[in-house]
Amino acid sequence: MKDAELSLDVTRTETEAVVTATGEIDGSTVARLTGVVDSILASAPPRVVLDLGGVSFCDSQGLGAMVALSQKARIAQSVLVLTQVRPQMSRALDVTGLRAVLLVASSSS
Repeated sequence: MKDAELSLDVTRTETEAVVTATGEIDGSTVARLTGVVDSILASAPPRVVLDLGGVSFCDSQGLGAMVALSQKARIAQSVLVLTQVRPQMSRALDVTGLRAVLLVASSSS
């Protein structure tokens, strides 16, 4: 799928790493997201933030990857937080029951 693109920008502070994602998270891009977050977790920051405000599409593979990354973060004694979740993804999290599994920050934070 040549049209599916995902841009990932990482910024770090002493207490967190913020991954700003722009584009689509699907079968053709999910490995890039996983790789970036895995490398961040190797340094065990207290918090990893996924800023999803620029994500236009996320399929089931993307949602599954976020669950797996959340579990990896717990093992690394870190926390994965989803921010700026768009209404489409918010609905998918509700319908699938994943909102109860993933830490989703309110849009005001």
